[in-house]
Amino acid sequence: MDMPASSGVSAQCRKIGKVLAIVGDKWTVMIVRVLVQRPHRFNELKRTIGGISQQMLTRTLKALERDGMVNRTVHPTVPPQVEYALTSLGQSLAVPVHALGVWAGEHLAEIEQNRARYDDDRNV
Repeated sequence: MDMPASSGVSAQCRKIGKVLAIVGDKWTVMIVRVLVQRPHRFNELKRTIGGISQQMLTRTLKALERDGMVNRTVHPTVPPQVEYALTSLGQSLAVPVHALGVWAGEHLAEIEQNRARYDDDRNV
């Protein structure tokens, strides 16, 4: 039995949606922005990003590693040191992430004004 053509499109959309859920996550964006500069150790990432829990940082790094955007290197020291670095795929993600950051910075004042106006209209 042949599947309708639209079934393949919706399956592709679901797959793309799963990727976008990861790469569009605020913690992913912040991690990529930090790692694009150079590799970092876990606690260094946690301090630099600020506000991220250890559990969320671990979860996000594992997801990025699974998708091939981050390499995790364990150095044979006592205690072992773990370092995270962007792969070439992760580096390619840094380009649109940077563009989004620039866009957000350029439009932040306008967005804040719109939010305030919207909130004022709802509280009347």
